[in-house]
Amino acid sequence: MSGPAGVPTLDAYCVEDLRETARRRLPKGLFEFIDRGNDDEIAMRENLAALARIKLRPRVLADVTERDQSIELFGRRQQMPVIIGPTGSAGLAWYQGEIELAKAAAAQGIPYTMATGSMTAMERVAEEAGGTLWFQLYLWPERELSFKLVERARDAGFEALVFTVDTPVAPGREYNLRNGFVIPFRFTHRNVVDVAMHPRWLFGVICRYLLSGGLPRYENFPAHMQTRITALPMGRSMATNPSMCWDDVRALRRIWPRKLIVKGIQHADDARMAVDCGADGVVVSNHGGRVLDSAPATIETLPSVVEAVGRRATVLVDSGFRRGADVVKALAMGAHAVMLGRAPLYGTATAGQAGAMRAIQLYRDEIDRVLGLIGCHGVSELGPQHLAMPWDDKAPATVPPTAAAHGTPAAATSGA
Repeated sequence: MSGPAGVPTLDAYCVEDLRETARRRLPKGLFEFIDRGNDDEIAMRENLAALARIKLRPRVLADVTERDQSIELFGRRQQMPVIIGPTGSAGLAWYQGEIELAKAAAAQGIPYTMATGSMTAMERVAEEAGGTLWFQLYLWPERELSFKLVERARDAGFEALVFTVDTPVAPGREYNLRNGFVIPFRFTHRNVVDVAMHPRWLFGVICRYLLSGGLPRYENFPAHMQTRITALPMGRSMATNPSMCWDDVRALRRIWPRKLIVKGIQHADDARMAVDCGADGVVVSNHGGRVLDSAPATIETLPSVVEAVGRRATVLVDSGFRRGADVVKALAMGAHAVMLGRAPLYGTATAGQAGAMRAIQLYRDEIDRVLGLIGCHGVSELGPQHLAMPWDDKAPATVPPTAAAHGTPAAATSGA
């Protein structure tokens, strides 16, 4: 069965449906790495709850026969106001998952952001997927190695560099340790049985890698760092850099000739500094609740960042956007577009490119429907007049039923 534009529905009619299919298909350790947050997962839940507290004010009798959700982003026209954000585990969720996800983004006319920790070489993604490609950068302590990675992204034709700055030290993520995702991989009765109970993933992903050359490596790392996945812990595999500073943004501005975006902004003053140092855009992000557990919800930080730099730079936002209505709320608050992380990854884990396309299509349909229901002809018309903020009516806030119904912090996730 197919949905609009010929995209198979996969029996998924909301992001939560894709999440549930991914949960059944993936081993617990991998699913929890994708799905969960950090520490007590307060920030992750609050991302959802804060969006739920904001309401939309419908206007009626507006003749919404024609509705347009296309936007112009960094001089390019795109079909809808979202971007695929960087997620380093796509190549484990599905065989060559980065290529599948990038192809889905290209087919739907939106940018795809490739993570530093991807399992597929960036040159191969550029060659096989095409579309609008961005590259996400973690800055290693050996800065020259990171700068060489930037040069590779430039030569491969990536159009934007997304510098992630919110992880100077490694987060805890205790569940990775409990699940045996440690250095080196610790085989336990629990995780061996868990993998054996997921034969579709075992044969469809791991065995395919083994038959085509061995377990995947971090193909975008320097040659001496391209360790196989079993030798590094999920969630702590990136070399963090506590010495990062604003001079690093200036240095990247000097060597990167295209759009430079700083991701992980959670304070208006930092947004100003990023733009002063040469950034073309910022991403208001708390890493989907996966880093600092006491971080505020990004939708609550967004207005101050828009006020600070919205006229000087492009303002993007992520973390917690599980519905098209959430995207509409962010656009009405001044964001230029929204980055999606977990939701397209759930889709990739479900059915590769087809699953990722289904995830994107769900947002497209929901955004279109919400525009009609609030009496808006296009996202360019959205503004504060379409919002009812929590302090306007003093109504008690509630968490979305699909999140609260699971009853565990792990289930109440944000879509970074």
